[in-house]
Amino acid sequence: MPPEDLLADNSGRERSDAARNRAKILKAAERLFAAHPAADVTMEDIAKAAGVGRATLYRRYPDRSAIAVALLDEHERELQERLLTGPPPLGPGAPPAERLAAFYAAMIELLTRHAHLVLGTEVGHSRFTSGPYRLWRTHVRLLAEQADAKDPDALADILLAPLTADVFLHQTGELGLSAERITAVLAEQARRALA
Repeated sequence: MPPEDLLADNSGRERSDAARNRAKILKAAERLFAAHPAADVTMEDIAKAAGVGRATLYRRYPDRSAIAVALLDEHERELQERLLTGPPPLGPGAPPAERLAAFYAAMIELLTRHAHLVLGTEVGHSRFTSGPYRLWRTHVRLLAEQADAKDPDALADILLAPLTADVFLHQTGELGLSAERITAVLAEQARRALA
Protein backbone atom coordinates (compact mmCIF):
# COMPACT_ATOMS: atom_id res chain seq x y z
CA MET A 1 0.00 0.00 0.00
CA PRO A 2 1.54 3.41 -0.97
CA PRO A 3 2.20 5.80 1.92
CA GLU A 4 -0.44 8.25 0.62
CA ASP A 5 -3.10 5.57 1.10
CA LEU A 6 -2.16 5.33 4.76
CA LEU A 7 -2.94 9.04 5.20
CA ALA A 8 -6.30 9.24 3.38
CA ASP A 9 -9.68 7.55 3.77
CA ASN A 10 -11.66 6.02 0.90
CA SER A 11 -12.94 9.44 -0.21
CA GLY A 12 -9.40 10.78 -0.56
CA ARG A 13 -9.72 13.06 2.47
CA GLU A 14 -7.00 13.09 5.09
CA ARG A 15 -7.80 10.69 7.93
CA SER A 16 -8.42 12.42 11.26
CA ASP A 17 -5.54 10.60 13.00
CA ALA A 18 -3.21 11.54 10.13
CA ALA A 19 -4.35 15.17 10.39
CA ARG A 20 -3.69 15.19 14.14
CA ASN A 21 -0.23 13.70 13.64
CA ARG A 22 0.53 16.22 10.88
CA ALA A 23 -0.45 19.10 13.16
CA LYS A 24 1.67 17.71 16.03
CA ILE A 25 4.66 17.24 13.74
CA LEU A 26 4.44 20.73 12.27
CA LYS A 27 3.96 22.38 15.66
CA ALA A 28 6.93 20.51 17.15
CA ALA A 29 9.11 21.22 14.13
CA GLU A 30 8.28 24.93 14.19
CA ARG A 31 9.29 25.11 17.87
CA LEU A 32 12.54 23.23 17.21
CA PHE A 33 13.44 25.26 14.12
CA ALA A 34 12.83 28.48 16.05
CA ALA A 35 15.05 27.35 18.94
CA HIS A 36 17.93 25.75 16.98
CA PRO A 37 19.64 26.13 13.61
CA ALA A 38 17.75 23.98 11.09
CA ALA A 39 20.89 21.97 10.35
CA ASP A 40 21.04 20.93 14.03
CA VAL A 41 17.47 19.59 14.16
CA THR A 42 17.18 15.90 13.30
CA MET A 43 14.16 13.96 12.19
CA GLU A 44 14.46 11.99 15.43
CA ASP A 45 14.29 15.26 17.41
CA ILE A 46 11.10 16.20 15.57
CA ALA A 47 9.48 12.78 16.07
CA LYS A 48 10.30 12.83 19.77
CA ALA A 49 9.05 16.41 20.28
CA ALA A 50 5.85 15.61 18.39
CA GLY A 51 5.27 12.40 20.31
CA VAL A 52 5.04 10.29 17.15
CA GLY A 53 7.05 7.36 15.89
CA ARG A 54 9.75 7.83 13.30
CA ALA A 55 7.80 5.72 10.81
CA THR A 56 4.81 8.06 11.20
CA LEU A 57 7.07 11.03 10.60
CA TYR A 58 8.85 9.54 7.57
CA ARG A 59 5.58 8.32 6.05
CA ARG A 60 4.58 11.94 5.48
CA TYR A 61 7.90 13.81 5.37
CA PRO A 62 11.05 12.29 3.85
CA ASP A 63 13.37 14.85 5.47
CA ARG A 64 13.43 18.03 7.55
CA SER A 65 13.47 20.17 4.43
CA ALA A 66 10.04 18.77 3.50
CA ILE A 67 8.78 19.71 6.96
CA ALA A 68 10.14 23.25 6.65
CA VAL A 69 8.49 23.55 3.23
CA ALA A 70 5.15 22.49 4.73
CA LEU A 71 5.49 25.07 7.50
CA LEU A 72 6.36 27.83 5.07
CA ASP A 73 3.68 26.93 2.59
CA GLU A 74 0.89 28.86 4.29
CA HIS A 75 2.96 32.02 4.74
CA GLU A 76 4.23 31.94 1.17
CA ARG A 77 0.76 31.29 -0.28
CA GLU A 78 -0.52 34.45 1.41
CA LEU A 79 2.35 36.47 -0.09
CA GLN A 80 1.74 34.91 -3.51
CA GLU A 81 -1.93 35.93 -3.33
CA ARG A 82 -0.97 39.50 -2.45
CA LEU A 83 1.48 39.59 -5.40
CA LEU A 84 -1.08 38.33 -7.87
CA THR A 85 -4.28 40.06 -6.76
CA GLY A 86 -3.48 42.45 -3.92
CA PRO A 87 -3.43 46.22 -4.06
CA PRO A 88 -0.44 48.10 -5.52
CA PRO A 89 2.41 48.54 -5.10
CA LEU A 90 2.88 44.87 -4.14
CA GLY A 91 -0.01 43.79 -6.34
CA PRO A 92 -0.58 44.75 -9.98
CA GLY A 93 -0.90 48.38 -11.03
CA ALA A 94 2.33 50.03 -9.87
CA PRO A 95 5.51 50.70 -11.90
CA PRO A 96 8.03 47.81 -11.90
CA ALA A 97 10.55 49.49 -9.59
CA GLU A 98 7.84 50.22 -6.99
CA ARG A 99 6.51 46.67 -7.22
CA LEU A 100 10.04 45.27 -6.76
CA ALA A 101 10.63 47.53 -3.74
CA ALA A 102 7.30 46.36 -2.24
CA PHE A 103 8.24 42.74 -2.96
CA TYR A 104 11.57 43.24 -1.21
CA ALA A 105 9.78 44.72 1.81
CA ALA A 106 7.33 41.79 1.93
CA MET A 107 10.15 39.25 1.65
CA ILE A 108 12.18 40.93 4.40
CA GLU A 109 9.05 40.81 6.57
CA LEU A 110 8.70 37.09 5.78
CA LEU A 111 12.37 36.49 6.59
CA THR A 112 12.09 38.48 9.82
CA ARG A 113 9.34 36.14 11.01
CA HIS A 114 10.40 32.87 9.38
CA ALA A 115 14.09 32.91 8.36
CA HIS A 116 14.69 29.78 10.43
CA LEU A 117 12.13 27.93 8.29
CA VAL A 118 13.36 29.37 5.01
CA LEU A 119 16.88 28.29 5.96
CA GLY A 120 15.56 24.76 6.47
CA THR A 121 14.14 24.70 2.93
CA GLU A 122 17.13 26.22 1.17
CA VAL A 123 19.29 23.13 0.85
CA GLY A 124 21.83 23.54 -1.93
CA HIS A 125 20.46 23.64 -5.44
CA SER A 126 16.95 22.67 -4.24
CA ARG A 127 16.33 26.34 -3.49
CA PHE A 128 16.13 27.07 -7.20
CA THR A 129 13.71 24.25 -7.95
CA SER A 130 11.19 25.00 -5.20
CA GLY A 131 7.76 26.29 -6.18
CA PRO A 132 8.07 29.56 -4.26
CA TYR A 133 11.46 30.42 -5.75
CA ARG A 134 10.17 29.75 -9.25
CA LEU A 135 7.20 32.06 -8.59
CA TRP A 136 9.41 34.79 -7.07
CA ARG A 137 11.77 34.47 -10.05
CA THR A 138 8.92 34.67 -12.56
CA HIS A 139 7.56 37.75 -10.80
CA VAL A 140 10.92 39.54 -10.69
CA ARG A 141 11.75 38.54 -14.26
CA LEU A 142 8.40 39.95 -15.44
CA LEU A 143 9.07 43.21 -13.60
CA ALA A 144 12.51 43.42 -15.23
CA GLU A 145 10.93 42.77 -18.62
CA GLN A 146 8.30 45.47 -18.03
CA ALA A 147 11.12 47.89 -17.13
CA ASP A 148 12.89 47.05 -20.42
CA ALA A 149 15.95 45.65 -18.62
CA LYS A 150 18.66 44.38 -20.98
CA ASP A 151 18.64 40.77 -19.79
CA PRO A 152 15.64 39.91 -17.55
CA ASP A 153 16.68 36.25 -17.28
CA ALA A 154 20.08 37.03 -15.79
CA LEU A 155 18.80 39.96 -13.76
CA ALA A 156 16.01 38.02 -12.02
CA ASP A 157 18.34 35.76 -10.02
CA ILE A 158 20.69 38.65 -9.28
CA LEU A 159 17.80 40.68 -7.85
CA LEU A 160 16.66 37.69 -5.76
CA ALA A 161 20.13 36.88 -4.39
CA PRO A 162 19.92 39.32 -1.42
CA LEU A 163 16.79 37.51 -0.20
CA THR A 164 18.42 34.24 0.82
CA ALA A 165 17.93 33.33 4.46
CA ASP A 166 21.65 32.94 5.12
CA VAL A 167 22.37 36.46 3.78
CA PHE A 168 19.50 37.89 5.85
CA LEU A 169 20.64 36.10 9.03
CA HIS A 170 24.25 37.19 8.44
CA GLN A 171 23.16 40.80 8.00
CA THR A 172 20.79 40.91 10.96
CA GLY A 173 22.74 38.61 13.29
CA GLU A 174 26.44 39.06 12.61
CA LEU A 175 26.38 42.59 11.21
CA GLY A 176 23.53 43.86 13.41
CA LEU A 177 21.64 45.49 10.55
CA SER A 178 17.95 46.14 11.12
CA ALA A 179 15.27 44.78 8.81
CA GLU A 180 14.26 48.40 8.12
CA ARG A 181 17.78 49.31 7.01
CA ILE A 182 18.00 46.28 4.73
CA THR A 183 14.57 47.06 3.26
CA ALA A 184 15.59 50.67 2.55
CA VAL A 185 18.75 49.60 0.74
CA LEU A 186 16.84 47.00 -1.27
CA ALA A 187 14.22 49.62 -2.24
CA GLU A 188 17.02 51.84 -3.53
CA GLN A 189 18.46 48.87 -5.43
CA ALA A 190 15.04 48.21 -6.97
CA ARG A 191 14.79 51.81 -8.19
CA ARG A 192 18.28 51.68 -9.69
CA ALA A 193 17.83 48.29 -11.34
CA LEU A 194 14.39 48.92 -12.81
CA ALA A 195 14.28 52.69 -13.32
